[in-house]
Amino acid sequence: MAAWALLALAPVAAGAILSFASYYGNHMVLQKEPAGAMVWGYGEPGAAVTVTLSSNGGLVLMKKMAQVKEPSGTWTTLLDPMDQGGPYTLTARQGLENVTLRDIYFGDVWLCSGQSNMVMTVLQITNASQELAAAAHYPYVRVFAAAPSRSDMELEDLEHIDLPWSIPTAENLGHGNFTYFSAVCWLLGRYLYEALRYPVGLVEAAWGGTPIEAWSSPRALQACGLLEDMRSPALYPSISPHQHFSGPQTPSVLWNAMIHPLLNMTLRGIAWYQGEANAFLHTDQYNCTFPALIDDWRRAFHAGSAGQTEPLLPFGFVQLSTYRRQSLQDSFARLRWHQTADVGVVPNARMPRTFMAVAMDLCDEHSPYGSIHPQDKQNVAHRLQLGARAVAYGEKNLVFQGPFPTRAVLEVTRALLNVTYSQQLVWRQRDTPVFEQSCSSPRSISMTSSGIAPTAPCPSCAVAPELHQDCRGGLPRAQQMGRIPSLSCCSHSGGAVQQMGGS
Repeated sequence: MAAWALLALAPVAAGAILSFASYYGNHMVLQKEPAGAMVWGYGEPGAAVTVTLSSNGGLVLMKKMAQVKEPSGTWTTLLDPMDQGGPYTLTARQGLENVTLRDIYFGDVWLCSGQSNMVMTVLQITNASQELAAAAHYPYVRVFAAAPSRSDMELEDLEHIDLPWSIPTAENLGHGNFTYFSAVCWLLGRYLYEALRYPVGLVEAAWGGTPIEAWSSPRALQACGLLEDMRSPALYPSISPHQHFSGPQTPSVLWNAMIHPLLNMTLRGIAWYQGEANAFLHTDQYNCTFPALIDDWRRAFHAGSAGQTEPLLPFGFVQLSTYRRQSLQDSFARLRWHQTADVGVVPNARMPRTFMAVAMDLCDEHSPYGSIHPQDKQNVAHRLQLGARAVAYGEKNLVFQGPFPTRAVLEVTRALLNVTYSQQLVWRQRDTPVFEQSCSSPRSISMTSSGIAPTAPCPSCAVAPELHQDCRGGLPRAQQMGRIPSLSCCSHSGGAVQQMGGS
């Protein structure tokens, strides 16, 4: 894995060298209006730095002055809000020195973070070759990936970079397994670009096998009563052998090294795919730690960008999928419930301006990367972008939630759970091997690629959120289309099921 060297952060080393901070570079996207983009870098302590934004033809559009602070040797300036578009050049000058960034665009910048399901690259997903070949058609969706890094103290800049700002190619979207670039992040950005038709910048900062505590600041952990003695091994229960904790578990080390350095960046939104690790670690604290992380990141990015990143920064996340057949453990079901702060649907009063991509119906029992890593990231990203368009962009009359159950009756003697919805449920065939199941009173109905056929009633059902985990895809993919009187459905996968969003 290639890592791009960074300037040392020590004032002596940074003092004589004029540069932009690590995550500014050629081909980058800066946040467009109504916000102003924050720009910062290094210089000679006490010196004046002039930052100039110019058109591609050399016309100066904006000039800003900044003083290099002592003893840090850093300078910061805020650009005036710019409409979407480009390309531009951005130049910093200090005395006779200058450094120029080229092919800069203004658009929307999204941060993507989490663990291995966020890290999975485009190379690893369903229809990977087709998705990689399509990269060339999206030159205005730009990508950047921070390298996995940990620190015991808050860093001001990234220590290493896996992928500097780049125009997407098959090579940099599919560098390797669990490297870069994130498939969920890429597809989210691509789908948003198709809807918005202006540049989108994607920043990946993720690490597989990591719990939420590692991504949380001490402030956020303290809000949940988890700060005191958090580093004691006694607080970390033994990990189930099937769960791979490949990343660091120490509290705040990823916040310190991978999130805190980005706080000066003006953002449009955040996408989060994490929680598998916390199905085995502090599971029942997730209803506090997750909302606390959202609140804390919002405050930190708002402050770090001089108020340019909005206080209620849109925050989207992916519901955990199922991954084991007929497991009696309910940790994933409980974690799903806690992902919504025990409400079952978002946005809610505890989690305003959030949106969730349901994934419990996207189980992939035969994934070559283990069923905990489903390969269908297209539906995940599609549902995320629907939520983003509704919550972040305020698009009206857009279906991004549902189906919402209005009534549930458990018929014990018939082993049947009868659920009534207020929206029509539509089943859509995806490919030949697909087997999905929904039940229609009085018999269940099996939906297969060859049509609909009656089957025996489902063997067991229980009311959400604490249902048995199973990989049989009990819930049909659905979309709000109107009303039907009643539909009986058997599901073996727990958690909040109210939001499906998409096909």
